[in-house]
Amino acid sequence: QVQLVESGGGLVQAGGSLRLSCVASGNIVDVYSMSWYHQPPGQERDLLARISHTDSTYYRGSVKGRSTISRDKTTNTLYLEMNNLKPEDTGVYFCSLSLVRSGQYWGQGTQVTVSS
Repeated sequence: QVQLVESGGGLVQAGGSLRLSCVASGNIVDVYSMSWYHQPPGQERDLLARISHTDSTYYRGSVKGRSTISRDKTTNTLYLEMNNLKPEDTGVYFCSLSLVRSGQYWGQGTQVTVSS
């Protein structure tokens, strides 16, 4: 069993910064990647950033240059730092873990609200 718990969300002013964390626990073997997904109000969940088992990274175009995804392998913690936040960054942020053998797992999400 795998559990993911996100934290760090909240209310932020436009132009501000935040750091989200996601702690993974349980039977974590053969990590393929860890990701952050963003779900704006009334919209579908969409991939925002990903870090692979080789530490290669991917960012969605709208956050490229103002976001950094990182991972502490010793504590199985995933981070997302975002700067210059915009109202369109508002939404629920989900952490996801993909394991080679047992598939994809999700956290419960953390709400981020960016006020203009």
